[in-house]
Amino acid sequence: MSAGRTVWAGAVSVLAMMAAAPFAAAQAPSLTPPGQGQTIGFDVHEGTSMSVSASPDGRTMVVDLQGSLWLIPAKGGTAKRVGDYFSDARQPVWSPDGKTIAYFAYRDGNYDLWIMDADGGNARQLTSGTFDDREPAWSPDGKTIAFSSDRAGKGDPSYNIWTIDVATGAVAQVTSDPSEDRLPTWSPDGKTIAYSSTRDSKSAIWATNLADGTERLLKEAAGKADAPSYGPKGQLAYVVADAQGSHLEIDGVAVSGSENVFPFRVSWGAGGRYSYVSDGLIRQRTGKAVKTVPFAARLEVTRPSYVRAKRDWDSTAPRKAVGILKPRLSPDGQSIAFIALGDLYVVPVTGGKPTNLTNDHAMDADPSWSPDGSKLVYTSDKGGGLPQLWIRDLKSGKSAKLTDMTTQPLGGVWSPDGKTIAAIDVDGRWGVAGVFTVDVASGRITRLQGSLPQPGEPSWSADGKYVAISLSKLYSKSFREGTNQVYVIPTDGKSPPVWRVPTADMGIDTRGGGGPAWSPDGTKMAAVYEGLLKVWPVAADGTPVGAPRAYGADMAHFPTWSGDSRTILYQSNDKLKTIDVATGATREVPLDLTYTLAKPRGRTVVHVSGLVDSVRDETQRDKDIVIEGNRIVSIVPHDPALHGGGVKLVDGTGMTAIPGLIEHHSHAQKDFGANSHRAWLAYGITTVRDPGNQVYSGLEDREAAEAGVRIGPRIYTNGPLLEWQRVFYKMGVAVEGPAHLERELERARLLKYDIVKSYVRMPDIQQRRIVEAAHAMGVPVTGHEIFPAAYTGVDATEHMGATSRRGYSPKQGPQGRAYDDVIQLFGKSGRTLTPTMFGALTGYLQKHPDYRNDPRVNLYPLWAQESVRGPDTMAALLTPMLEGQRKAIKAMYEAGTNITAGTDTIIATNLHAEIASYVDAGLTPFQALQTATVNSARSLNLDAGTIEPGKLADIVLLKGDPRADIANTFKVATVIANGTVYSEEELLAAPKD
Repeated sequence: MSAGRTVWAGAVSVLAMMAAAPFAAAQAPSLTPPGQGQTIGFDVHEGTSMSVSASPDGRTMVVDLQGSLWLIPAKGGTAKRVGDYFSDARQPVWSPDGKTIAYFAYRDGNYDLWIMDADGGNARQLTSGTFDDREPAWSPDGKTIAFSSDRAGKGDPSYNIWTIDVATGAVAQVTSDPSEDRLPTWSPDGKTIAYSSTRDSKSAIWATNLADGTERLLKEAAGKADAPSYGPKGQLAYVVADAQGSHLEIDGVAVSGSENVFPFRVSWGAGGRYSYVSDGLIRQRTGKAVKTVPFAARLEVTRPSYVRAKRDWDSTAPRKAVGILKPRLSPDGQSIAFIALGDLYVVPVTGGKPTNLTNDHAMDADPSWSPDGSKLVYTSDKGGGLPQLWIRDLKSGKSAKLTDMTTQPLGGVWSPDGKTIAAIDVDGRWGVAGVFTVDVASGRITRLQGSLPQPGEPSWSADGKYVAISLSKLYSKSFREGTNQVYVIPTDGKSPPVWRVPTADMGIDTRGGGGPAWSPDGTKMAAVYEGLLKVWPVAADGTPVGAPRAYGADMAHFPTWSGDSRTILYQSNDKLKTIDVATGATREVPLDLTYTLAKPRGRTVVHVSGLVDSVRDETQRDKDIVIEGNRIVSIVPHDPALHGGGVKLVDGTGMTAIPGLIEHHSHAQKDFGANSHRAWLAYGITTVRDPGNQVYSGLEDREAAEAGVRIGPRIYTNGPLLEWQRVFYKMGVAVEGPAHLERELERARLLKYDIVKSYVRMPDIQQRRIVEAAHAMGVPVTGHEIFPAAYTGVDATEHMGATSRRGYSPKQGPQGRAYDDVIQLFGKSGRTLTPTMFGALTGYLQKHPDYRNDPRVNLYPLWAQESVRGPDTMAALLTPMLEGQRKAIKAMYEAGTNITAGTDTIIATNLHAEIASYVDAGLTPFQALQTATVNSARSLNLDAGTIEPGKLADIVLLKGDPRADIANTFKVATVIANGTVYSEEELLAAPKD
């Protein structure tokens, strides 16, 4: 057993102990953080996205500050945490007799209902299963709890209102419609349950009579009506979010004034008193009188200390290529076609040195054999422009373009008769795509499905009547995650598609290469579950007729069949393997594929009129930057004597040099082709951090850039987003349990990811294991979470807002505002935050409308161009959110947070808008520039981000000084990336192969 697994064995035992008695040590210190690092404790006095419930006797309050429950004297004072940091406990409510507190918690990867005694002890779980149960509310007699749940019941998949008998555990469904019913509250007589609901695209408060099930509308608001709560005399309180803010209403009257009210239920007390949270503070109101309940809650953060891995940008020794994309077995089982280092390769199934078939600067993707093995269809942007389908004749060695679409086709696969190719075509962000077929002879396209949410690649039935893809089957519309299931589409254009679910409540790992792969004889499908290759029998229409069976115990990805349906080829970490389905015998395919770092030679001298080095807040004048190979060796006053003797001169007279920009959050996509990589350079971006991609795609981007095959920035990449059981993105993987997580972490180690990202539904205790494993590899961990992430040593957080498993963000409240807890959690830990200011581009283009017509935008797909050039319909909605986020960014920056610029989009115009938004937030132009240079380089452990001797030669020449106007970062004239010089004209033109 390895050292890593020994540590995990300990973590498992801790987890088991906590699951059995999660609050047994309520008064004891929480679990010590993993690894080495400094733990810092501090008091906070405000809570972000916090709810409150007051005890019936009015003496005690319970709040859910940052996912832990805390008891606070009603008069204010020190908050006492009950339980540990790893439950994500939310929205506690006191029982009518004051003896019990109910809440929901995310202990094992689903939200379940829990109750505890009033002192925080004797916690016990009321519900369990593969669904989420949320937002408990006590009946007036204290015998029953109403809650919202996405559990299967009557009606379409959605959140509905349910009840549970506390004594017996019996559950009953109250509502059964697709309207996403949430946040229930009981009427004082116990005969009615009210709740928030979305119907006809309108948010409103509805109520159901428990006796006969009739429904009635109680309140409709101009904005979003949420969190209803009946008072003891039948008053109805609720929170309304609209263009003016988030405010509390009671029976149609706004009572909260200018307060920023959090969207949780009011807690009613005696004498008309009620409690709620606004502006991060606990408020109590009686009539018009309002008071604040002060509190101090102690949190801890850890500043992790570990040896960071560092990329080698100097050695030209051969490097093994591990970014092997879509290896597909030929019909005769004798050859393998795959993509690596930007090109299309073929290798014998016995292994060896592969043959490069394309050998150019185009981006190739997704090869597939014709049934007779004589041709390959693949995606390529060969000849410039955006990717299309091409067919290569293996005998003649010639390739011909098959499609000329305005959308970008991927995943092309031949029909059994060789006459048709099915593919997906991307027409939106993050892989939103339709499904189509194209007639090979005529090029005629037939649409099978319109835009789908990031579908997997097609696989044909043996008779050609069906195409199977993987698609996420949702639990509800409230939350976007589901399980990856088989979606079978008839090719006759008449019959509707159908779901095929081989294993209930478990999905295929990832739509980005996990299958399904239909066997050529039509009797079986293969896919990856729990990280393992599994095969199950199917009928001719894809109906499962048996359970999936695991083949082998090693990690698997992208299964493909031989023509006789006897052999499956699959990827296993850094290897290719075949397995005989009849015998289970496996064999490794040795692959001899290496590359060397593309590194310029000789001396280059860059003369500039201005230089902002990102170290000192000044513009140096008339300087020469001397470069040897790919590193800066000196910066000296301009001297014409340096410019002779075979030195390459870059004349930047009249220009200002800045360090190459670092895009700290973007996900590279194959549908954008090589254009997007050249576009990054053209916008002055010399390094891109990709925190999540399909398993091998980011690695191929990284290696193609290192090898100089792909003209573009250096890439720091992750593998898939590590989700837990449910998943949304095609670039995510649904981790089924601890054993599967270990397989994913081992893959990350062997493939040498630069980052590991723990995603939305990863339980906090499992995230702790991810930190431990990643830091042992020397790489940082990032995610959307803030706490206990800051305590367990997670290095970074992505986005100010973004998706959350809670349905609201613990990083910001309404109007994008963050409070004392969030600001201190970032500041005290010194963690990295990449805000990704969604909507920043709106204001930027309003200030600089001519930037909309920038020619660099032409490098992108049409739908992406529209995001820059088209009308912005969300400006009014985003303005209040952006204002709040700007204030939070300024506060966090001043507290010591490492702010880094990233956009969560490939369209590079956004990075310049992001940087400018930080100036709007109150940072100086120089400080804003540092977020995209030295701050990001520090996060990556990269020798770049400043213009200094010894640093990598990443330099951008601008037609203007960004210290005078931050918008000048947009005015790129020349880019030097890793010592290689590019003009804007070169980058806008298709490369000459």
